[in-house]
Amino acid sequence: MSTADVINVFQVLAALAIIGIVLLQAKGQGLGNIFGGGGETYRTRRGVERVLFRTTIVLMAAFVVLSIAAVRAAS
Repeated sequence: MSTADVINVFQVLAALAIIGIVLLQAKGQGLGNIFGGGGETYRTRRGVERVLFRTTIVLMAAFVVLSIAAVRAAS
């Protein structure tokens, strides 16, 4: 297995983890919010919601780094 293959495997795993975490965050988002409905007030993230949000950021950064590494390994 080459370095590019290992990077691609980790990239796919990171993508699947991002998909899962984003789906866990998508609570209460309905079609009513498309046209400005909802009327929620601003609130801060707490507990599990904050952990999911920060984990999403870390995984996205890792995905970008893996993507750049994959391009460099392929050339």
